[in-house]
Amino acid sequence: MRQNHEIDYQIYGSEMQYVEIELDPGETAISEPGSFMMMDDGIQLETMFGDGSRQGSGLLDKLFSAGRRVLAGENLFMTAYTNVGYGKRRVSFASPYPGKIVPMDLQRLNNQLICQKDAFLCAAKGVSIGIEFQKRLGTGLFGGEGFIMERLEGDGMAFVHACGHVVRKELAPGELVKIDVGCIVAFTAGVDYDIQFVGGIKNTLFGGQGMFYATLRGPGHVWIQTLPISRLAHRILTYGSTNTREEGSILGGLGDLISGNQY
Repeated sequence: MRQNHEIDYQIYGSEMQYVEIELDPGETAISEPGSFMMMDDGIQLETMFGDGSRQGSGLLDKLFSAGRRVLAGENLFMTAYTNVGYGKRRVSFASPYPGKIVPMDLQRLNNQLICQKDAFLCAAKGVSIGIEFQKRLGTGLFGGEGFIMERLEGDGMAFVHACGHVVRKELAPGELVKIDVGCIVAFTAGVDYDIQFVGGIKNTLFGGQGMFYATLRGPGHVWIQTLPISRLAHRILTYGSTNTREEGSILGGLGDLISGNQY
């Protein structure tokens, strides 16, 4: 028997996805502020400290739960959506950028998942959203996510979002995969996470992938995104700050019109 609320869901869309969660009477889903898309009448919204997994505890426990979320880079508050009606009700949450929403059944993942700090989207009530400290100094300093990552615990459904396409790899015991540090979405608790120096002056200066990449050693499961949001943001910023009038310089104003640079 699950301790967390048991919810049904359906994911819609391709590049800009949203997840629709179906709630039976009395069931609750929790989400990050700002991820809400739409809901049926009969669902009650409540803003709360932390993730609600310690709702029956005292004030100090609630403050501790909320404080963990701040350290993990998330909001101090979360939003709970409870079906207070008599029939089934639906609430939907949207991904904040192009990519995929990945459903995670924590009961099938040994009740724990480690993910990047901004990956969490929503979950069934009872799922705990905490922090995961990287114990190795080098991993914390150069691992891309710093010393703190996000830890999801419980036996319910949780949903994380990633940028681009998502690849899931199952690592056998001792099997090693090397990944760009920004491409890690999540991995199960049994996976050993470390970083490794790329090596070579030319590789470091001109290789384009930075000085380090992540190493993940099995056993366990790893989810990898093809386009880190930081890389996408950098490309957009570079494109927006570059003067592209030279592209149409031979044709003058006609060239600007063709290239879309009329301003």
